[in-house]
Amino acid sequence: MEHGREATGVSPVRPDAPAPRTPTPRTHDDRAAPDGDRLRTDATVPAPARTDADQAHAGREHRALRRERLLATATELFTTRGYPATSVERICGTAHVPVRAFYEEFEGREALLIALHNEVARAGMEATLTVLSDPRLESAGTRERITELGRAYAAAVTGETAAARMAFVEVVGAGRAVEEQRLLWRGLWSGFLTAEAERAVARGEAPPRDYGLAMVALTGAVNELVAHWTRNSASLSRELLADELVHHTLATLGIAADDTTAAGHPPDEGN
Repeated sequence: MEHGREATGVSPVRPDAPAPRTPTPRTHDDRAAPDGDRLRTDATVPAPARTDADQAHAGREHRALRRERLLATATELFTTRGYPATSVERICGTAHVPVRAFYEEFEGREALLIALHNEVARAGMEATLTVLSDPRLESAGTRERITELGRAYAAAVTGETAAARMAFVEVVGAGRAVEEQRLLWRGLWSGFLTAEAERAVARGEAPPRDYGLAMVALTGAVNELVAHWTRNSASLSRELLADELVHHTLATLGIAADDTTAAGHPPDEGN
C-alpha cells in the first residue's frame, strides 16, 4: 500500500486517459458471419428462382406476341404489296422476327394466309351465331331475322378494312391449300343459309323449293360484294354494304326487302 492512498482494489484513472467504450449490444442480424464479416441488415433479398411453370408461361406469352406480330405484319404487306409479291423473308424482316421463328409458327406463307383468312371467317360466323342466341329471334319473322344476321355479319368481317381485303381479295388464286380453305368456309355458309331458307319455308314465308344451289350462288355473291367494298371502302359505307347483303338474301328467298336503309332513311329514288 502506497503512502496517502486508500486501498480500493481499483487502478487509478489518469485525467487525460480516453473514456472507456461502452460495448454495443449485438443483435440477431449483427452477429458474426462465418467468414468473420458482419451480416448487412440492408442486404438485397434475392428474387425467388423461377419455376418451370413460370418459364413455360413466359415462353407461351412470348410466342403468342411473336405470332400476333407476324399476323399483323403479313396483313399489312399482303394488302399493300399483294400476296404474290410478299416473301417470308420480307415478312420476318419487317416484323423483326427470325425466319427460323416464323417456321416454328407456320409451315409456310400459305399457312399464314389461311390463319389470317380463318380469323375473318370465324369473326363473321361468331357474329351471326351471337345474334341467333337472342331468344327474341327464335320467333322472329324471316325478314327481321335475315336483316339482323346480315348486319351483324357485315360489321364483323369489315371491322378492319385491311383484314377484309386480305380475306376476300388476296386469298383468290393464292394456292391450292388456300382455295380448299375458301371452299370449306363457303360450304359452311351455304349450309347455314340453306337451313335459314328451310325455316322460312316452314313458316310459310318463302316458296317451297330446293335452295341448295341458290345458297351456293348467294355465298359467292356475298364474297364478291365484300371484296368490291374493300376496293372502294372510301366511297361505300358499311351500312350500304350490309343493306345490299340483306336485300340479296331476301331476294333469293323470294321475300320483299324492307323499304328503309340500315340507317332508317328511305333509299334515294334514283337507286
